[in-house]
Amino acid sequence: MDKVWQSRIIEQYKHRPNDNRSPWQVDRSRIIHAAAFRRLQAKTQIMGIGLNDFYRTRLTHSLEVSQIGTGILRHLKSQHSDFSHFPSTGLLETLCLAHDIGHPPFGHGGEIALNYMMRDHGGFEGNAQTLRIVAKLEPYSNGYGMNLTRRTLLGFIKYPAFINELWHTIPDTRNSRAFIKADDWRPAKGLYQDDAHIFDWIVEPLSQNDRTLLNTHATIDKHRAKTLYKSLDSAIMEHADDIAYAVHDLEDAIATRVLTLDDWQTHALPHLQALNFEWLNTLLETLTSRLFSKNDFERKDAIGELVNTFIIHIHLDIQNEAFECPILKYTAKLHPEYESVLHILKHFVFQRLIRDPEMQQIEFKGQNLLIELFTAFASDPLRLLPETTQAQYIEAQKHNQGMRIICDYLSGMSDEYAYKTYQRLFLPAQ
Repeated sequence: MDKVWQSRIIEQYKHRPNDNRSPWQVDRSRIIHAAAFRRLQAKTQIMGIGLNDFYRTRLTHSLEVSQIGTGILRHLKSQHSDFSHFPSTGLLETLCLAHDIGHPPFGHGGEIALNYMMRDHGGFEGNAQTLRIVAKLEPYSNGYGMNLTRRTLLGFIKYPAFINELWHTIPDTRNSRAFIKADDWRPAKGLYQDDAHIFDWIVEPLSQNDRTLLNTHATIDKHRAKTLYKSLDSAIMEHADDIAYAVHDLEDAIATRVLTLDDWQTHALPHLQALNFEWLNTLLETLTSRLFSKNDFERKDAIGELVNTFIIHIHLDIQNEAFECPILKYTAKLHPEYESVLHILKHFVFQRLIRDPEMQQIEFKGQNLLIELFTAFASDPLRLLPETTQAQYIEAQKHNQGMRIICDYLSGMSDEYAYKTYQRLFLPAQ
């Protein structure tokens, strides 16, 4: 079974004398040297590029997710030394480093813009785009992306169902309007139907029972459904991502004085105090003073303590007894009390930082810029697209997938490159 999960969709001979890397280490190398990975240095995490020279970009965020993810893995292995189905360190690093490479410029504003423009062509979603990049677009092979191992590709799939199945009701667009409402166009989280052949190859070793169960989803609102299961590897990566988002992005906001002690005391502290469990009760006073201390080392110490606490309270658990494959049957879970703390921190960052009107205005600007770029390129793709992308567009149009190529092109842009492209197309020369 291990050999099946180490296999690649195509066999390639590479002249690499004395190469003693494992298949997972080869995957990690391909990620690190990919253009899509490098572009993360110029993509928004939360605070827009250019607002400050301290904050995290998607690249530094991904490095931190990798560090946290390997910490979770070490902890789980020490707690469950008899469990033989954990991912290797190299495999988990690959997932953590590349988990965000499918995210477009301008953060969630860019994701909303592309989903709106792709509403009649299968939608857009950042995690689906990540799989598409690693398995199809990155030019390490001819048409198979980085040609990564099967288990690595499965780990990238956080939502193992197709957007067409999950997006129940597409909002009405009959009335022409200058702008769109973001909440109407938040994407259903799944995979593109265009990439069904990739997904089919990834899950080929699974039994029919496991494939059916993995595809299970539940309705979350009138527009969307959400999948219920993912692989063990993907679950560990997602915990690392959540911790980095909640804790390290909180650190950014405090250090740059975007979030203040008054914000914390008004909007976070009461919810944390209401949890009323011993670890938190004894920590809250000193945690508050260290987070908002004038001494940077005290804030760093508090951040490190929070990260460590979340890591050591993650455990191996049964996801669903009905799964036959061990990497689906088992998952990683955070203890409920600590999950509640993490949720409060995430909500605090979201409401007080991401949903801040000034931040939303910046996101709105990027959102509309991408809509205008997409409209322009779609109006005359064989005139405006780069030559290599034109060739891809012509080939894709044979299968009525030309809009997906335009979407690929725009989603791969950095924030700055998208701005420059917009200026070139729409603004007079300076």
